[in-house]
Amino acid sequence: MEAVAKLKSVPMSARKMRLVVDNIRGKNVEDALNILRFTKNEAAVWLEKLVVSAIANWEYKLGGSQSADDFDLFIKTIFSDEGTMLKRFQPAPHGRAHRIRKRTSHVTVIVENRKPTADEMAAAQTVEEVEATSVEE
Repeated sequence: MEAVAKLKSVPMSARKMRLVVDNIRGKNVEDALNILRFTKNEAAVWLEKLVVSAIANWEYKLGGSQSADDFDLFIKTIFSDEGTMLKRFQPAPHGRAHRIRKRTSHVTVIVENRKPTADEMAAAQTVEEVEATSVEE
Protein backbone atom coordinates (compact mmCIF):
# COMPACT_ATOMS: atom_id res chain seq x y z
CA MET A 1 0.00 0.00 0.00
CA GLU A 2 1.27 3.45 -0.81
CA ALA A 3 0.49 6.96 0.37
CA VAL A 4 1.03 10.31 -1.33
CA ALA A 5 1.86 13.73 0.08
CA LYS A 6 2.20 16.91 -1.97
CA LEU A 7 3.75 20.26 -1.17
CA LYS A 8 2.81 23.09 -3.48
CA SER A 9 4.15 26.58 -4.08
CA VAL A 10 7.30 26.29 -2.00
CA PRO A 11 9.15 29.61 -2.33
CA MET A 12 12.30 27.95 -3.66
CA SER A 13 13.43 27.00 -7.13
CA ALA A 14 12.93 23.41 -8.22
CA ARG A 15 16.63 23.12 -9.03
CA LYS A 16 17.64 23.85 -5.42
CA MET A 17 14.96 21.47 -4.16
CA ARG A 18 16.15 18.65 -6.44
CA LEU A 19 19.63 18.75 -4.89
CA VAL A 20 18.15 17.51 -1.60
CA VAL A 21 15.43 15.34 -3.19
CA ASP A 22 18.09 13.27 -4.98
CA ASN A 23 19.73 12.44 -1.64
CA ILE A 24 16.66 10.71 -0.18
CA ARG A 25 15.13 9.00 -3.23
CA GLY A 26 14.72 5.24 -2.64
CA LYS A 27 15.84 5.33 1.01
CA ASN A 28 14.07 3.97 4.06
CA VAL A 29 11.91 6.56 5.76
CA GLU A 30 14.05 6.57 8.93
CA ASP A 31 17.25 7.02 6.94
CA ALA A 32 15.67 9.78 4.85
CA LEU A 33 14.53 11.68 7.95
CA ASN A 34 18.01 11.42 9.46
CA ILE A 35 19.57 12.71 6.24
CA LEU A 36 17.13 15.63 6.16
CA ARG A 37 17.66 16.52 9.82
CA PHE A 38 21.42 16.91 9.32
CA THR A 39 21.37 18.58 5.91
CA LYS A 40 22.22 22.27 6.05
CA ASN A 41 19.80 23.43 3.41
CA GLU A 42 16.47 25.19 3.60
CA ALA A 43 14.95 22.58 1.31
CA ALA A 44 15.62 19.91 3.94
CA VAL A 45 13.25 21.60 6.39
CA TRP A 46 10.40 21.59 3.85
CA LEU A 47 11.09 18.00 2.78
CA GLU A 48 11.25 16.71 6.36
CA LYS A 49 7.74 18.02 7.01
CA LEU A 50 6.56 16.49 3.75
CA VAL A 51 7.96 13.03 4.52
CA VAL A 52 6.40 13.10 8.00
CA SER A 53 3.09 14.04 6.38
CA ALA A 54 3.38 11.13 3.93
CA ILE A 55 3.97 8.74 6.83
CA ALA A 56 0.90 10.10 8.61
CA ASN A 57 -1.14 9.67 5.41
CA TRP A 58 0.03 6.06 5.15
CA GLU A 59 -1.00 5.35 8.76
CA TYR A 60 -4.40 6.97 8.15
CA LYS A 61 -4.95 4.83 5.06
CA LEU A 62 -4.18 1.77 7.14
CA GLY A 63 -7.01 2.74 9.48
CA GLY A 64 -4.93 4.17 12.29
CA SER A 65 -4.75 0.75 13.93
CA GLN A 66 -1.02 0.24 13.50
CA SER A 67 2.10 2.37 13.55
CA ALA A 68 4.42 2.88 10.60
CA ASP A 69 7.30 1.63 12.76
CA ASP A 70 6.04 -1.96 12.37
CA PHE A 71 6.43 -1.82 8.58
CA ASP A 72 9.44 -1.18 6.40
CA LEU A 73 8.41 2.09 4.72
CA PHE A 74 10.57 3.54 1.98
CA ILE A 75 10.36 6.48 -0.38
CA LYS A 76 9.13 4.94 -3.61
CA THR A 77 8.93 8.14 -5.66
CA ILE A 78 9.86 11.73 -4.98
CA PHE A 79 10.17 14.55 -7.47
CA SER A 80 10.20 18.32 -7.64
CA ASP A 81 8.51 20.27 -10.43
CA GLU A 82 8.50 23.96 -11.22
CA GLY A 83 5.61 25.97 -9.87
CA THR A 84 4.32 29.39 -10.76
CA MET A 85 6.78 32.22 -11.17
CA LEU A 86 6.24 35.70 -9.79
CA LYS A 87 7.68 38.24 -12.20
CA ARG A 88 8.84 41.60 -10.87
CA PHE A 89 10.95 44.47 -12.15
CA GLN A 90 13.81 46.20 -10.39
CA PRO A 91 15.09 49.61 -11.42
CA ALA A 92 18.47 49.60 -13.15
CA PRO A 93 20.85 52.40 -14.16
CA HIS A 94 20.10 54.74 -17.09
CA GLY A 95 16.32 54.31 -16.78
CA ARG A 96 16.33 50.62 -17.57
CA ALA A 97 14.69 47.76 -15.65
CA HIS A 98 15.84 44.26 -14.83
CA ARG A 99 13.40 41.39 -14.52
CA ILE A 100 13.31 39.44 -11.26
CA ARG A 101 11.80 35.95 -11.37
CA LYS A 102 10.73 34.57 -7.99
CA ARG A 103 10.50 30.86 -8.59
CA THR A 104 8.39 28.31 -6.73
CA SER A 105 8.26 24.53 -6.82
CA HIS A 106 5.86 21.66 -6.24
CA VAL A 107 7.13 18.49 -4.52
CA THR A 108 5.41 15.09 -4.53
CA VAL A 109 6.45 12.12 -2.41
CA ILE A 110 5.05 8.56 -2.45
CA VAL A 111 5.89 6.16 0.39
CA GLU A 112 5.27 2.42 0.25
CA ASN A 113 5.79 -0.50 2.59
CA ARG A 114 8.04 -3.43 1.82
CA LYS A 115 6.31 -5.70 4.35
CA PRO A 116 2.74 -6.51 3.31
CA THR A 117 -0.08 -5.55 5.65
CA ALA A 118 -2.66 -8.06 6.90
CA ASP A 119 -5.24 -6.74 4.41
CA GLU A 120 -2.81 -7.11 1.51
CA MET A 121 -1.94 -10.68 2.55
CA ALA A 122 -5.64 -11.61 2.78
CA ALA A 123 -6.30 -10.07 -0.65
CA ALA A 124 -3.38 -11.99 -2.15
CA GLN A 125 -4.72 -15.27 -0.70
CA THR A 126 -8.18 -14.70 -2.14
CA VAL A 127 -6.66 -13.92 -5.55
CA GLU A 128 -4.63 -17.15 -5.39
CA GLU A 129 -7.76 -19.14 -4.46
CA VAL A 130 -9.72 -17.65 -7.35
CA GLU A 131 -6.88 -18.39 -9.77
CA ALA A 132 -6.60 -21.95 -8.47
CA THR A 133 -10.33 -22.61 -8.97
CA SER A 134 -10.30 -21.13 -12.47
CA VAL A 135 -7.32 -23.29 -13.47
CA GLU A 136 -9.07 -26.46 -12.23
CA GLU A 137 -12.14 -25.76 -14.35
